[in-house]
Amino acid sequence: MKGGGGGYLYNKHVGLKMKQLSLFFIIFVCASLVLWNWDKTPHLTALLPPDDHLFPENTKLLVDKSISEPKDLSETTAKQQSVTSQRTESTVIDTPMAKAETKACNFGKGKWVPADNRPLYSGFGCKQWLSGMWACRLTQRTDFGYEKLKWQPKDCKMDDFTGAEFLKRMQDKTLAFVGDSLGRQQFQSLMCMVTGGEEMPDVEDVGKEFGLTKARGSARPDGWAYRFPTTNTTILYYWSASLCDIEPIDPTSETTDYAMHLDRPPAFLKHFLDRIHVLVLNTGHHWNRGKLNANRWVMYVGGKPNTNRRIADIGGAKNLTIHSVVRWVNAELPKHPGLKAFLRSISPRHFFNGEWNTGGTCDSTSPGSLEVLQDESSDPVAASAVKGTDVKLLDITGLSLVREEGHISRYSIRAAPGMQDCLHWCLPGVPDTWNEVLFAQI
Repeated sequence: MKGGGGGYLYNKHVGLKMKQLSLFFIIFVCASLVLWNWDKTPHLTALLPPDDHLFPENTKLLVDKSISEPKDLSETTAKQQSVTSQRTESTVIDTPMAKAETKACNFGKGKWVPADNRPLYSGFGCKQWLSGMWACRLTQRTDFGYEKLKWQPKDCKMDDFTGAEFLKRMQDKTLAFVGDSLGRQQFQSLMCMVTGGEEMPDVEDVGKEFGLTKARGSARPDGWAYRFPTTNTTILYYWSASLCDIEPIDPTSETTDYAMHLDRPPAFLKHFLDRIHVLVLNTGHHWNRGKLNANRWVMYVGGKPNTNRRIADIGGAKNLTIHSVVRWVNAELPKHPGLKAFLRSISPRHFFNGEWNTGGTCDSTSPGSLEVLQDESSDPVAASAVKGTDVKLLDITGLSLVREEGHISRYSIRAAPGMQDCLHWCLPGVPDTWNEVLFAQI
């Protein structure tokens, strides 16, 4: 009996083993068929979730027949990488692994360093473009250390400026500065930088093309425009101290007040924006009661005299205007795909011991500091205006704030005593750096 029972159990055990092996074999065959069919039938990939759920970064991974690597590893830090993998057919799929994350350069954070290759033009020359009142080499000033400093951003490299490279980048294009007298300084600085301060008789005056002609009774035109014929590059400046539209309330009267439309861009921009490829806006120092009263400017909003007390405040009016012009330009950008627009942050003043008309001075011959460590702009109004738009901030406030020694100060061509200019800058000087920062972004 024992022997018979043991055989029965043995046979039952063997049979169970055989069933398990058969089941395993069936599963193996089915799995192989599924995998083979998946590889041969691309439509099965429709069962996968959409690519944007898998790869939200929406970057591209190029899968090709051969494996390749960039020759220089630095190439992978600033550009989208092409990663290749061996396969029989070329396919494009999305993956976050293909994109090297790069943080936008904060050109406003960095330090001033000594540089033997500065200034970029002679302060004794550039008389074709540079106003004598800003050419400090022509005055009694004897210290010129302010000319020998170069701005170095902290976490990125800024391209070295050359006139030839600027003209190459701006071939068949127009760069326009629209703003106050500090914008005019930046314009003259750029003309000197592009020409190296040398006389260039072949540069054409094309102001008439932009309506920039001297009106009868005016001391000067509302701006200037010059064209470099070798590359068909135009650089212009238009005077708009407030960055809003200004028109006479009574065009028939010589003593009329002027409507200062805080919510409208300058008429010049409406007329000529389609001819501009790089636009640099600035405003700031004309926003005071003295300037408004002297110019007989009356605040208008919505085509009517302003009645809002908050806007009537100078700060409120300035903020409304800056935000309005930025919004207008931003709305125009899709219509002008080749246009790059910048709002330049405010240029700082350095009056000590008083204001410009109460004995304020700026006699320092050395910088207040050589380094700017903050991440945020020192001009919060300009920074907030461009936030969320495609208008870029040309942030020069912080780097200029530490350069109190670079102003005109008490010096002049006539050497006459009087009020000090702690608003405008000596040229060559700090505004050249503004243009280097601009050059790095175009």
